[in-house]
Amino acid sequence: FIALLFFLFQITAKAAVIFVTLQYNVTIPATEEQSAETISLYHYGIKDLATIFFYMLVAIIIHAIIQEYVLDKINRKMHFSKTKHSKFNESGQLSAFYLFSCVWGTSILVSENYISDPTSLWRDYPHTLIPFQMKFFYILQLAYWFHAFPELYFQKTKKEDIFRQIVYIGLYLFHIAGAYLLNLTHLGLVLLVLHYFVEFLFHISRLFYFSDERYQKGFSLWAVLFVLGRLLTLILSVLTFGFGLARAEDQQLNFSTGNFNILAVRYSKLGTI
Repeated sequence: FIALLFFLFQITAKAAVIFVTLQYNVTIPATEEQSAETISLYHYGIKDLATIFFYMLVAIIIHAIIQEYVLDKINRKMHFSKTKHSKFNESGQLSAFYLFSCVWGTSILVSENYISDPTSLWRDYPHTLIPFQMKFFYILQLAYWFHAFPELYFQKTKKEDIFRQIVYIGLYLFHIAGAYLLNLTHLGLVLLVLHYFVEFLFHISRLFYFSDERYQKGFSLWAVLFVLGRLLTLILSVLTFGFGLARAEDQQLNFSTGNFNILAVRYSKLGTI
């Protein structure tokens, strides 16, 4: 609301734009396959921090809305214990986020033909210029996981659980920011959608389990898909880092062109997956 007020005044409008809209737009000629004469692509920069901060605040508001108008109402009806109450809230919030991210991420994968052409994960690296939808996806991912830090305070997380939660959130930020900053956005998007789908199944199964403890079939399916998901993640990562990028002609570290395709980076990223 405050950001919208800034748009009403010319003096503050320019500052508000940095927070609300995506920065670093580049217009290039369209290819023969595209109907438009020009297309707009984006790269990253320091101003992205302002955009991430704004959408982090939006994520906090949405989190509160889901909590108050959905989860709290269910909690009052089910009369959960304090332990179940906390876990139910966690799974409720995460399942909503994972479902949203999976649907949106899959639509990007389909529209950009990443599923039908796996070589696009490493072809034409570095992927310094990305479509609007993909950049917005990464901005919101970073914003969501940054919002999880203040939520530890808002949700009155137990002291003994804070460190575990910080590590959990930090790992997500490390991998998402790594893919974004190292221009590995294509691979990062595929792996995120795959991971989020498996995590969504786990948390939705846990929600059903809390409502009826006899329901455990979802966990059995999740256990199978977890193994398959990790296997597919490993295969795609090895193909990208060990085959695709390893055979690229340009393997020199170059910050100006955004090329991080060197042996140390490839092995480091492969080791963290």
